This record gives sequence, structure tokens and C-alpha cells, in this order.
Amino acid sequence: MTFLHDGRRQIIAAVNASARGLGLHAGMPLAHARALIRELSVEPATLAQDASALAELAAWCLRFSPFTGADGPDGLWIDATGCTHLFGGEAQLLAHLVERLMGVGIAARAAIADTPGAAWAVARHAPDSLHVVPPGQTTDAIRLLSLAALRLPAELIEKLSRLGFDQIDQVIDAPRGPLTLRFGAELVRRLDQATGRLFEPLVPVLPPEIVAERLPFVEPISTAEAFVSVIATLARNVCEELERRSLGARQLDLVFERVDGSHQIIRVGAARPARDPRHLARMLDERIDQVDPGLGIDAMQLVVTLADPLNFTQGSASLLQDRPCDPDIAILVDRLVNRLGAGKVYRFAACESDVPERSVRRVAPLSPPTKASWPAGLPRPSRLLSPPQPIETLAMLPDQPPAMFIWRRVRHRIRRADGPERIQAEWWRNEREMRASRDYWQVEDQDGRRYWLYRSGDGVDPDTGDISWYLHGFF
Repeated sequence: MTFLHDGRRQIIAAVNASARGLGLHAGMPLAHARALIRELSVEPATLAQDASALAELAAWCLRFSPFTGADGPDGLWIDATGCTHLFGGEAQLLAHLVERLMGVGIAARAAIADTPGAAWAVARHAPDSLHVVPPGQTTDAIRLLSLAALRLPAELIEKLSRLGFDQIDQVIDAPRGPLTLRFGAELVRRLDQATGRLFEPLVPVLPPEIVAERLPFVEPISTAEAFVSVIATLARNVCEELERRSLGARQLDLVFERVDGSHQIIRVGAARPARDPRHLARMLDERIDQVDPGLGIDAMQLVVTLADPLNFTQGSASLLQDRPCDPDIAILVDRLVNRLGAGKVYRFAACESDVPERSVRRVAPLSPPTKASWPAGLPRPSRLLSPPQPIETLAMLPDQPPAMFIWRRVRHRIRRADGPERIQAEWWRNEREMRASRDYWQVEDQDGRRYWLYRSGDGVDPDTGDISWYLHGFF
């Protein structure tokens, strides 16, 4: 528990869960707390250090959004507009944020709403620790909360309580004129901010180590051509600063500041640290169609939210050897990922398994090579069917290739065949695979199409399989 001086007496600034369970709370006089609990452990409050730590925590939250700020003494603002889809949705973003904070010993409550005031009220006064207010339901979400959820001064809350006003619904529909005349402008201002009638700007925090560039405009802009020109300038200035720091951008946020005070944000990422302004600008240009400029854009800001070291490297001597340089596919990967999505761009890597459907896995397109490899000299089809498709065949047992097969009611007469290649099941997985085996054949039909067929079982021991045939892939 920490305490501070209010000029005349010592009051409690913060309490832990154990003290709260004993009935202590922030704002209680320290003398009163000591009277309740004789052996009370207290520490002087360090407001300056707490404010500095809160600012550092707000800077850490830049990984979730380019607009974060401190809400002293114990709160954070995060403008998640345009960022929630990167984490799978609003609820997933809140859960991930609170989980990360809990991992470092910080207990947190969080909420997302249409307005900062409503998010503040729900996060601190709603019964749930995580709450997502659906769009358009802000007023209903805060209606039954206490007046303290409007961030009003304690004196004003006490005055309202004496007159019988305890909940927001008792003042939310009241005429604004009499409220202002009787209680002052602060009550109406906070009420309008929470319900969205009055815009509430947030002051973002940008730590010194963050690379950012902002360009304000004399007149608002709203055309794609103007955006492209500004993006080129921002990317060039940011890359110059990255070069001075020997850094490369891994993630960038482009913030469009609209004339109505709201923000539009697009985010792009790079598979490897990059500081080529043309490459970064091209990725941002491809996302312009996601921006709604509204009545116009007052300013644009490019923020490097994630950067890694990037030093100069010696290029290859291919020009001296009179042969072309090896292409850097990182630029292509970046454009494909930002256009299609990270989950749709990958490459296959070998796994330590002889069973074909278990011998490959998806990895990042630029991930390092794996130690496992496919069997040398044994070709594998470029496409596997999952699951393998049953077929009808005409073949002599035990080890003759099929003369024909029928797949999807189409008869394929086989001209050439190579095999069999026997693949034993992985007996250590389960009893069903203890003795199972497959005999694979590479076959070519009369039209020149090549297929990968297999027979379940060796044709001798019935425990190895039921002698049924399957189509597993195409060459």
C-alpha cells in the first residue's frame, strides 16, 4: 500500500488486493487505515516515478496501435481504430493485451467502445473485467453505471448524490440547459464525451526511440494522388532516419488525421528489416483504398512501430563474373503478404516422417531451411490430395502395377508405371498403424497425365491393409 500527503494529512494512494479485501481503499486517511489494521505495511507514493513508468507502458502498447497514451494515475488509452483485425477481432485484442500484462504481474481491466469516455466508464465500473461495447450501443452500456464513471470531480459527485442523482441514467436524458445552470459545464461535457455528442481527442505518446515522421497540410487533402505523393515523402524521410540509426523497418503504421478529429490507420509489415523508400511506399500505396478520408485529411504520420538492426552488407561479385545477381524475394514476399494476408503466403518444409501427408508443414516464406529433407531419388508429387481419393483399379497381386483405374467416373488406361515404393506406417503413434503399410506407384495414363497411386496393404498379410486403392497426388 502507498500513501501521499494532501497538504494537511496522509491519504492512501493505492492498495493491493489483500488490503482491499480488508476494507481499505484509495482515498482513505492513513490514520484511519492504521486504526483498522495495526500492523499495516505502507510505502511513500512516488508519483513522478509512477508517471514515468506509465508513460513507458503506454509506449510498449504501440505494438497494438500507433495511438496510445497515458491516463494517469493508473490508466492507458489505446485508439484501436483499424487495428483490431490484426489480432482476430476486438475481444481477441483485449484478451491478448490483458494476458500480456498479467504475464509481467500487472492486473488490468479493459474495454472497447465507440468513445474514449464510454470505454473508460465500462472498463472501471462494469462488472466484467473485459468488455466490448457493440457499435451504436454506447448509451445503453453506460446508462446503469454510477456517476463516478463520468470522470467527475469528487465534490460534484457528492453534490449530485445529496440531490438524489446516483446513476448516469438519471441525468443522461435530462435537458442540458438546467443541468449546466445547476451543476456547471463539467457534468454536461463529460456526459456528451461519453455518449459521443462531443469529440474527445487523445494525446498520443511517442517514445524518443520511435522513428516517426508527420506532415501537416495547409488545406485538407482527399485524393489518392495526393496520398501517394505524401507517402513518398514520408517514406523517404523515415528511411533516412532509419539509415542513420542502422535500423530497418519491420512494421509501419500510416495515420491519416481527418478534419473531424478521428483517425484512419493502415498497417504494413516486412518479412525482413527494410529501408528502401520505394519498396515501403509501394506497400502503403496498395492499401490506400482502405482509407475513408471523410471531409478531408489534415495531416499524415508514418510511424515505425517495429524495427530491427540492418547494417550495410557487401554485395555479390556477380558483375565481375558476368552473371546476374540472385534475386531478393523478400520484396515480393512483402507485397504478397500485405495484399493477400499473412496466413495465405507460406512455403512447404520437410518434416521427419515417411508418411506423405505428414512429411510437410507450412512455414513462413523466408524462414531458414529445416534439417529434415525428403528421400533422395524418390520423387514426390507437387500436389497431394487430402484425404486421398478412393479409386477402382485392375491390378494383379501381389506386386503388379494397375493396368487402369477409375476416378470420378472417368477411366484412365495406364501406359507406364514405376514402383512399388513401400511406406510403412509410424507404429509408435497408435495400434492401428502398428503393421499398416502402403505400396505407392507412379503411373502415366494414355493422355500423358501422371498420378501417384497407392494400395493399402502388401497383398499378403491382411493385417497390413484391406487391399483398397487410392489416388494420393499429381505430378
